[in-house]
Amino acid sequence: MSLAETKMKVLEKIWEEGKPMELKEVAQKTGLKVAAANMHLLGLRKTGHVSSLHGRYTITDLGKEVLGLPKIDKAHASKILGHMPNDKAFHFYTGLHQHLGVQANNLAEFCDKIEKINIKSIEFHTPRKDFEHWFRSLGDVELARRIASIQNANLHGEELRKKIIEAAKHRLEELKRLQ
Repeated sequence: MSLAETKMKVLEKIWEEGKPMELKEVAQKTGLKVAAANMHLLGLRKTGHVSSLHGRYTITDLGKEVLGLPKIDKAHASKILGHMPNDKAFHFYTGLHQHLGVQANNLAEFCDKIEKINIKSIEFHTPRKDFEHWFRSLGDVELARRIASIQNANLHGEELRKKIIEAAKHRLEELKRLQ
């Protein structure tokens, strides 16, 4: 079953936000009038693509599936969160052949290291899509796509770091709850 283009846009924005959104916020982020956003959200809720609690909307597993994101079970979450050998770890650089001697062997370490790493490293890896590729190598298509959307936002400096940290930590907590 395919959803109308506008409903897909609403789902995409709720997913991109990564946190529950109020009606007015959905309308603003999608460029819809509040009444139109409300109509689409009610339809998405009725079909099980979003859920709402206290007037805040979140995407469901069914909604994620429609966006092409695979469902993650306990075993897959454990694999994504598992320790990677050094040759599969994320190695931080500030430029070609300029390794910082810092690596992350799993998502939790990545979250810790990305907070402290030289901002030049983040700005080196982002346009190369290195973070996105590493998350895909871990088997986390959803986090890879979330990082891709951050990369497309053309952010720099501490604002870029902040968005990457938020996405990675949110995903880390989400995956931990599945274990």
